[in-house]
Amino acid sequence: MSDPTPQNQIRNFSIIAHVDHGKSTLADKLLLRTRTLGARDFRHDQILDDMDIERERGITIKARAVRMLYELEGKQYQLNLVDTPGHVDFSYEVSRSLAACEGALLVVDAAQGIGAQTVANTFLAMEHNMAILSVLNKIDLPTARPDEVSMEVEHVLGLPAEDALHVSAKAGIGIDELLSAIIKRVPAPNGNPAAPLRALIFDAAFDDYRGVVIYVRVVDGSVKPRDRVEMLSTLARYEVLETGIFHPNMEPVSELRTGETGYLICNIKQLSDVSVGDTVTAQGSGSAPLPGFKRPKPVVFCGVYPSAPNDYDNLRKALGKLHLNDCSFTWEPETSEALGFGFRCGFLGLLHMEIVQERLERESGLHIVQTAPNVTYEVVLRGGKELTIDSPAKLPDEGTIEEIREPMVRLSIITPVENLGSVMSLCVDRHAEYQRTEYLSPERVMLTFEIALSVIIFDFYDKLKSITRGYGTMDYEILGFKAAPLVKLRIMVAGNEVDALSAIIHNDEAQRFGRRLIEKLRNEIPRHLFEVALQAAIGGRVIARENIKALRKDVTAKCYGGDISRKRKLLEKQKEGKRRMKSVGNVEIPQGAFFAALKIERD
Repeated sequence: MSDPTPQNQIRNFSIIAHVDHGKSTLADKLLLRTRTLGARDFRHDQILDDMDIERERGITIKARAVRMLYELEGKQYQLNLVDTPGHVDFSYEVSRSLAACEGALLVVDAAQGIGAQTVANTFLAMEHNMAILSVLNKIDLPTARPDEVSMEVEHVLGLPAEDALHVSAKAGIGIDELLSAIIKRVPAPNGNPAAPLRALIFDAAFDDYRGVVIYVRVVDGSVKPRDRVEMLSTLARYEVLETGIFHPNMEPVSELRTGETGYLICNIKQLSDVSVGDTVTAQGSGSAPLPGFKRPKPVVFCGVYPSAPNDYDNLRKALGKLHLNDCSFTWEPETSEALGFGFRCGFLGLLHMEIVQERLERESGLHIVQTAPNVTYEVVLRGGKELTIDSPAKLPDEGTIEEIREPMVRLSIITPVENLGSVMSLCVDRHAEYQRTEYLSPERVMLTFEIALSVIIFDFYDKLKSITRGYGTMDYEILGFKAAPLVKLRIMVAGNEVDALSAIIHNDEAQRFGRRLIEKLRNEIPRHLFEVALQAAIGGRVIARENIKALRKDVTAKCYGGDISRKRKLLEKQKEGKRRMKSVGNVEIPQGAFFAALKIERD
């Protein structure tokens, strides 16, 4: 480990695959075959997925790096694996991890065939001009179709079927052939060792005792402890305290050289000084930044509130701590009439939102509640001014708006041919604009649509899985904003607008959605001593109304016979009391009713 590896004997590669196609299992087997870890060191499978959520869900959330040594034809090669997430929500992190490599293993399940995320991540790798090795995994399964799937890969992605490697990560079949192919077909890094330092940050993590740990790939030059470095996007300057590699645990080394991956510790206490995709350079070198850097922008927003109001400060501290480990979500304080004090959080997608919520609850022990997710909108006012809003409550008055633009995505769906009609109906019903159909094989087809992001963040994926019996997969790419006939649906309870229940929705769906929402509220809000009116309105026009009948006390129960006028007098007195109570009484919406209403499907 101490002798430097010649640059032409270094190989940097990544593994890209659809969810559950065996990427983490293959990484485990490579660690075992290269003796990076022994069998007794495996506390659990998926050794690079060190978070409980990653192992439970069977997905990779955070990028990881590991150095392996493998001998071939008398030479020892350094193989640096950068393990990447596979889900579309983490596509920017995937692109930065791919930028740190010269090659990629495209892992495809030999039984299931290509998935939508496989296609998206492969095109991402092609944009970086990487050497791509197609690997057919799970060839030992009785349902495996290696020849058919390799032809599918050639048809869709243009990778020759005869070059596909046949492996079984679980059974250990074809692992030596795979390692040999990595060395022979992935090019060595071509950086300049004599140039000033330039290193790509492909991930970062926060350590309570050592500050921010930066994961880097050295592109030019070298870096060692006591060097002074600078982050080009934030202009933050630090002294390097430690350089090291992942083997797979952190191991200090005296120097990181051109082409190698590893970590830097610089006693950085603010993760805002570090951005994934940024360039680390030697202080004062004047080096140009590496291409491809951008700050990830949240596209899905929701409110996060403590279930107990006393936990507000604890939730704020928990969000701050989690943000140090995952800087791709945003958070700021907000107040809701229904839920009290909480935070408005922005995420890269729905899965990202679920992961953050689950990590918050596990790592802090808090019980939290989330509002329904929504997207950002661009609003053009009559004077030409443009606003970006992330909540219906922030939408300006209807009379001042020229147009509202919503985010659009290019949606790719891969489905069995027998479900083609059902999938088409699902998309057309949600105002998707059909673009093209591509047959991957006689049994599988890929459909492409342009569709609003707000339509697919609710229950679209669940419905797709349902109608395709689990075989349908989807992936999407943000295209930009497009004007649409959108309106703000206002919900009023007893004449008072409840901002947290408002929604931005297509004009032709507003009446149906408003009616269903009002009916849901009528069933969930408990009866009061006075009648409560529930209304859905667009601007000043009420489009749906329901009444919650008052609880009625029998004030005449104590009258036994006698003159009827006595009963009438008691009833009139009750009616006057209810009228007075209605004018001053408050309607309380229970949390359960609030969230039941928000989870209503937008068909």
